[in-house]
Amino acid sequence: MLGIDDPFVLTAYLGIVTLAALSLVYGLVRRNAARDEVTPEDRQWALDEKKVEDEL
Repeated sequence: MLGIDDPFVLTAYLGIVTLAALSLVYGLVRRNAARDEVTPEDRQWALDEKKVEDEL
């Protein structure tokens, strides 16, 4: 099959393809799962960062 005589090599190749497909499906399903909330700590960090950049 596919010109590969060794069953262990064939299993490895098929496993890699399978895992790549599963990773793609998982990424598509979970891509919008995380909430994108800005906390007060994030806001303060952004203000401090802007202040430092402005001083440069």
